[in-house]
Amino acid sequence: MNRKEIEYALESCEFFELLGKSEIAEIALLCQVNTYKSGEYVFQQGDHGEHLYVIVQGHIHLERSMDLGVRKGNIVIEALGKGRVLGCWSTLLDLPHTLMSSAICQKPTTILAIKGSDLRRIMIGNTELGFNIMERLCFLLRDRIQAAYGAMEKI
Repeated sequence: MNRKEIEYALESCEFFELLGKSEIAEIALLCQVNTYKSGEYVFQQGDHGEHLYVIVQGHIHLERSMDLGVRKGNIVIEALGKGRVLGCWSTLLDLPHTLMSSAICQKPTTILAIKGSDLRRIMIGNTELGFNIMERLCFLLRDRIQAAYGAMEKI
Protein backbone atom coordinates (compact mmCIF):
# COMPACT_ATOMS: atom_id res chain seq x y z
CA MET A 1 0.00 0.00 0.00
CA ASN A 2 1.21 3.48 -0.74
CA ARG A 3 0.85 6.45 1.62
CA LYS A 4 -2.34 7.77 -0.03
CA GLU A 5 -3.99 4.35 0.31
CA ILE A 6 -3.00 4.23 3.99
CA GLU A 7 -4.41 7.72 4.56
CA TYR A 8 -7.65 6.74 2.81
CA ALA A 9 -7.95 3.61 4.97
CA LEU A 10 -7.50 5.73 8.11
CA GLU A 11 -10.05 8.32 6.92
CA SER A 12 -12.53 5.50 6.28
CA CYS A 13 -11.93 3.94 9.69
CA GLU A 14 -14.50 4.24 12.49
CA PHE A 15 -11.84 5.36 14.92
CA PHE A 16 -10.10 8.07 12.88
CA GLU A 17 -12.88 9.26 10.54
CA LEU A 18 -13.41 12.59 12.34
CA LEU A 19 -9.76 13.66 12.22
CA GLY A 20 -8.35 16.30 9.87
CA LYS A 21 -6.17 15.59 6.85
CA SER A 22 -2.95 16.72 8.57
CA GLU A 23 -3.67 14.51 11.59
CA ILE A 24 -4.42 11.54 9.34
CA ALA A 25 -1.17 12.16 7.44
CA GLU A 26 0.80 12.19 10.70
CA ILE A 27 -0.79 8.96 11.91
CA ALA A 28 -0.28 7.32 8.50
CA LEU A 29 3.47 7.63 9.04
CA LEU A 30 3.13 5.30 12.04
CA CYS A 31 1.35 2.54 10.11
CA GLN A 32 2.83 -0.78 9.15
CA VAL A 33 0.90 -2.83 6.59
CA ASN A 34 0.45 -6.51 7.49
CA THR A 35 -1.31 -9.25 5.53
CA TYR A 36 -2.72 -12.51 6.87
CA LYS A 37 -4.17 -15.67 5.37
CA SER A 38 -7.47 -17.17 6.40
CA GLY A 39 -7.08 -18.88 9.77
CA GLU A 40 -4.04 -16.85 10.84
CA TYR A 41 -3.97 -14.96 14.12
CA VAL A 42 -3.28 -11.23 14.30
CA PHE A 43 -2.81 -11.78 18.03
CA GLN A 44 -3.72 -14.41 20.60
CA GLN A 45 -5.31 -14.20 24.02
CA GLY A 46 -2.56 -13.91 26.62
CA ASP A 47 -0.08 -12.19 24.28
CA HIS A 48 1.53 -8.92 25.35
CA GLY A 49 -0.18 -6.20 23.35
CA GLU A 50 1.27 -2.96 22.11
CA HIS A 51 -0.50 -2.25 18.81
CA LEU A 52 -3.80 -0.98 17.51
CA TYR A 53 -5.01 -2.44 14.22
CA VAL A 54 -7.21 -1.04 11.46
CA ILE A 55 -8.79 -3.56 9.10
CA VAL A 56 -8.22 -2.41 5.52
CA GLN A 57 -9.81 -5.47 3.95
CA GLY A 58 -10.88 -8.86 5.20
CA HIS A 59 -12.75 -10.19 8.17
CA ILE A 60 -11.60 -10.92 11.74
CA HIS A 61 -13.31 -12.66 14.64
CA LEU A 62 -12.49 -11.52 18.15
CA GLU A 63 -12.66 -14.70 20.23
CA ARG A 64 -12.23 -15.37 23.92
CA SER A 65 -11.31 -18.77 25.34
CA MET A 66 -13.50 -19.63 28.29
CA ASP A 67 -13.05 -22.18 31.05
CA LEU A 68 -16.14 -22.49 33.21
CA GLY A 69 -15.18 -25.79 34.79
CA VAL A 70 -17.26 -28.38 32.96
CA ARG A 71 -17.85 -25.98 30.07
CA LYS A 72 -14.82 -24.97 28.03
CA GLY A 73 -14.53 -23.42 24.61
CA ASN A 74 -14.23 -20.29 22.55
CA ILE A 75 -16.84 -17.60 22.10
CA VAL A 76 -16.90 -15.02 19.32
CA ILE A 77 -17.14 -11.60 20.93
CA GLU A 78 -17.49 -9.71 17.68
CA ALA A 79 -17.00 -10.11 13.94
CA LEU A 80 -15.07 -7.19 12.46
CA GLY A 81 -14.60 -6.07 8.87
CA LYS A 82 -13.26 -3.19 6.81
CA GLY A 83 -12.76 0.03 8.73
CA ARG A 84 -13.03 -1.53 12.17
CA VAL A 85 -10.37 -1.22 14.87
CA LEU A 86 -9.03 -3.72 17.38
CA GLY A 87 -6.00 -4.24 19.55
CA CYS A 88 -4.43 -3.13 22.76
CA TRP A 89 -5.95 0.08 24.07
CA SER A 90 -3.87 0.20 27.24
CA THR A 91 -0.83 1.26 25.26
CA LEU A 92 -2.54 4.63 24.73
CA LEU A 93 -2.37 5.01 28.51
CA ASP A 94 1.29 3.95 28.59
CA LEU A 95 0.45 0.75 30.45
CA PRO A 96 1.53 -2.82 29.67
CA HIS A 97 -1.34 -5.11 28.82
CA THR A 98 -2.10 -8.76 28.29
CA LEU A 99 -4.61 -9.28 25.50
CA MET A 100 -7.95 -10.64 26.66
CA SER A 101 -9.03 -12.13 23.33
CA SER A 102 -7.67 -13.54 20.10
CA ALA A 103 -8.06 -12.02 16.63
CA ILE A 104 -8.47 -14.69 13.95
CA CYS A 105 -8.69 -13.89 10.24
CA GLN A 106 -11.69 -15.49 8.58
CA LYS A 107 -10.42 -14.76 5.07
CA PRO A 108 -7.33 -13.08 3.61
CA THR A 109 -6.95 -9.83 5.55
CA THR A 110 -4.89 -6.67 5.31
CA ILE A 111 -4.45 -4.51 8.38
CA LEU A 112 -2.62 -1.38 9.43
CA ALA A 113 -0.67 -1.83 12.67
CA ILE A 114 0.01 1.24 14.80
CA LYS A 115 2.25 1.00 17.83
CA GLY A 116 0.23 2.47 20.70
CA SER A 117 3.18 4.24 22.32
CA ASP A 118 3.90 6.07 19.04
CA LEU A 119 0.28 7.18 18.73
CA ARG A 120 0.33 8.26 22.38
CA ARG A 121 3.34 10.48 21.67
CA ILE A 122 1.37 12.27 18.92
CA MET A 123 -1.67 12.57 21.20
CA ILE A 124 0.39 14.20 23.96
CA GLY A 125 1.88 16.66 21.46
CA ASN A 126 -1.55 17.62 20.13
CA THR A 127 -4.03 17.62 23.01
CA GLU A 128 -7.06 18.31 20.80
CA LEU A 129 -6.19 15.26 18.71
CA GLY A 130 -5.54 13.29 21.90
CA PHE A 131 -8.95 14.23 23.30
CA ASN A 132 -10.70 13.29 20.05
CA ILE A 133 -9.01 9.89 19.96
CA MET A 134 -9.74 9.21 23.64
CA GLU A 135 -13.39 10.18 23.11
CA ARG A 136 -13.67 7.77 20.17
CA LEU A 137 -11.95 5.16 22.33
CA CYS A 138 -14.60 5.54 25.03
CA PHE A 139 -17.41 4.89 22.55
CA LEU A 140 -15.55 2.00 20.97
CA LEU A 141 -14.84 0.34 24.31
CA ARG A 142 -18.49 0.77 25.33
CA ASP A 143 -19.55 -1.04 22.17
CA ARG A 144 -16.91 -3.76 22.63
CA ILE A 145 -18.00 -4.37 26.25
CA GLN A 146 -21.64 -4.62 25.16
CA ALA A 147 -20.63 -7.15 22.50
CA ALA A 148 -18.69 -9.18 25.08
CA TYR A 149 -21.68 -9.23 27.45
CA GLY A 150 -23.93 -10.27 24.58
CA ALA A 151 -21.55 -13.10 23.69
CA MET A 152 -21.35 -14.24 27.34
CA GLU A 153 -25.15 -14.45 27.55
CA LYS A 154 -25.03 -17.14 24.85
CA ILE A 155 -22.91 -19.43 27.03
